[in-house]
Amino acid sequence: MHRRSISRRALLGGAFATVAAVPLISLVRANAATVLPMTVTNNTGKFADGDINVYVVGTNLDTGQQGFVNESGFQAAAASLNGADGFADLSVPLTATISLPHMSGRVYFSLGEKLKFKVVTDGAGNAALQHPAGWVESDPSFGVLYDVVEFTFNDAGMFCNTTSVDMFSVPAEITLTGAKTQTVGTFKPGARAAIFAAMAKEPAFAPLIVDDLRVIAPGHGLEAGTFPADFYDSYVDQVYAKYSGTDLRISTNAGTFTGRVQGDSLVFDRGAAAMARPSTRDILFCDGKLAAPNDGITGPVAAVLGAAFNRSTLLDSADQPTADAGSFYQEAVTNHYSRVLHENVVDGRIYGFAFDDVVDFASFIQDAAPTRFTVNLTPFA
Repeated sequence: MHRRSISRRALLGGAFATVAAVPLISLVRANAATVLPMTVTNNTGKFADGDINVYVVGTNLDTGQQGFVNESGFQAAAASLNGADGFADLSVPLTATISLPHMSGRVYFSLGEKLKFKVVTDGAGNAALQHPAGWVESDPSFGVLYDVVEFTFNDAGMFCNTTSVDMFSVPAEITLTGAKTQTVGTFKPGARAAIFAAMAKEPAFAPLIVDDLRVIAPGHGLEAGTFPADFYDSYVDQVYAKYSGTDLRISTNAGTFTGRVQGDSLVFDRGAAAMARPSTRDILFCDGKLAAPNDGITGPVAAVLGAAFNRSTLLDSADQPTADAGSFYQEAVTNHYSRVLHENVVDGRIYGFAFDDVVDFASFIQDAAPTRFTVNLTPFA
């Protein structure tokens, strides 16, 4: 299995406490080693340039401080940024010219209304940013139409992706220019409406639709009580019954690990930790019993298992991972949220769940010598 130097799972680790086709923001390059120019373009066909706000937030990799970028550069988070309403306005007007420093973070874009960030204090007593959570009904930005892309820009280059791991709302693609020009996250014409319509046809997933604002990922729906906590139970039962008498082989860069069900766990050879029976929550979040430590052994095995459960490929093949996209999401019990998203992007690559980078089906690109980063808000219709 091909493994990138940085995946989404490592991209933002520790970073957070919790539109005519014209350039809207230009992040001007001052030095190739430390500054990367970025452009945001508006091709929504629905929102005027003045209706869109952009936020560049994250962790400065030189200082370790959380903060945001404006016309004057990186600004460290401070409680004084919170206004009378208790929230910090970190928005950048579309006419602003700013510079992207070495940082790991996110580019948010809201349409029609501004997002409400808040400066809080983390466990170490440092100022940190509380980000919007569009899957939490009580969140102050819940009624705002917005979305996000993720990035890490450092001495090794630019690593970036679009993401629908938490929710899908605004169709957007990213382009990274450097040694070559790469674009990912391009949706098919009419994709936004098609995604909402397809989700509405899946009984367990239909409650994840929030008006015309967004579709929430099923894991967050489970936490909110709008998605069944036992959704994957019957599929897990079948998988564990199969591999109680059949070997499961998982190939990684560290070699092939062979496992069988013993008791209530998948037990592997070659030093990989046993995997206890995962719950629906574990599968959707690729966490809990499927948590992937950065150890080069158990981590890659857990990642492949997480992808296989979400894609529902474990009953068809005892050799994982499988790179045949035609075999993904074919069971009745599967991650239909991820299925629908993948069906509506041009190249089939998107982050529908955290381990979607297994065999490179995620919307991730990187370049060791980047010269420009572009976020393009694409048509709604």
